Amino acid sequence: MRQRLSYLFILYCFFGFSQVDKTSNTYFDLNYFSGNIALHNTDILHLISGRPQGFIFSWNKKTYGEEAWEQRFNYPDYGASFIYQDLVDERLGNNFGLYAHYNFYFFKRNLTLRIAQGLAYTTNPYDKIDNPKNIAFGTRLLSSTYLMVNYKKENLFKHFGIQGGLSLIHYSNANVKAPNTSINTIAFNVGVTYNLAEIEKEYIENLDEEKFTEPIRFNIAFRSGINQSDVIGSGQFPFYILSAYADKRLSHTSAVQFGVDAFFSNFLKELIYYQSVSFPEENVSGDEDYKRVGLFVGHELFINRMSIETQLGYYVYYPFDFEGRTYIRIGLKRYFRNKFFAAVTLKSHGAKAEAVELGIGVRL
Repeated sequence: MRQRLSYLFILYCFFGFSQVDKTSNTYFDLNYFSGNIALHNTDILHLISGRPQGFIFSWNKKTYGEEAWEQRFNYPDYGASFIYQDLVDERLGNNFGLYAHYNFYFFKRNLTLRIAQGLAYTTNPYDKIDNPKNIAFGTRLLSSTYLMVNYKKENLFKHFGIQGGLSLIHYSNANVKAPNTSINTIAFNVGVTYNLAEIEKEYIENLDEEKFTEPIRFNIAFRSGINQSDVIGSGQFPFYILSAYADKRLSHTSAVQFGVDAFFSNFLKELIYYQSVSFPEENVSGDEDYKRVGLFVGHELFINRMSIETQLGYYVYYPFDFEGRTYIRIGLKRYFRNKFFAAVTLKSHGAKAEAVELGIGVRL
């Protein structure tokens, strides 16, 4: 019943508020999806009992090249999305998510790639008494990412079009609180689009591709947050990360990085003590240093004042073994006055998330 009411609400929004505007650069799309939970960790096998399904409702705003970045990225869309997903297992419950997204176009604008990041709410997280088998979600509020690849045809019948493709939806609390094995859904999706414009605007093509040069710049960043080890009930602790790195712009859209991270992860203090008293076979004395230092290389993709940052690091100071010596960081940055920035990044060891990092910094 709840699912049917949700669909009716979205359809009401889709049709009831879609007043035609001859010059609008806005369109809506509604996608139904159904698929499977990926078995990325055998510990969640008992939670896979059906084919998750749901819908994705999105508002999108087209770009036509008024700004240079729009032309460089082939006139992408940006917008906001809402996801409802039934995970088809009472222990997992249902998820509701809100996202910001970009749509990038390929192959004569028939193929789209959507990259979306947001927050999700789950209705039935882990509880040691009422729901002890849900080891996927330790909190109600989750970080969520989804990717969608669609073949799309717009305006086939008046303002309506169709699209279909594949989606990958990821939910995790990034070890803010254990347990957190996370859930990934791989699904087929099919949907309709509704364009508010009667007449499509012309795309502007006046980009002056002059060679872009910039000297090496130095960056200082501070990141923080809270997280917990995989030991349920071990407590949440703050962490602090200081980073210094140099970057070199290769073009208007791309830069490479090299730098150093210093990690002060207080949850490791508790984990070191726990292992020293509970698992003597691990040969942990309890005196190991909880701090770590890593060197990293990275890449930054600039999209207007936003950028996507990816980094690969290696711990050169590693007194306590935790999830291996290599780490990955990926996230979003927002620049202010071309000098200061704020960032939200995910640090992980392979597929194992360690923390969501909230950061600020300066580019000198």
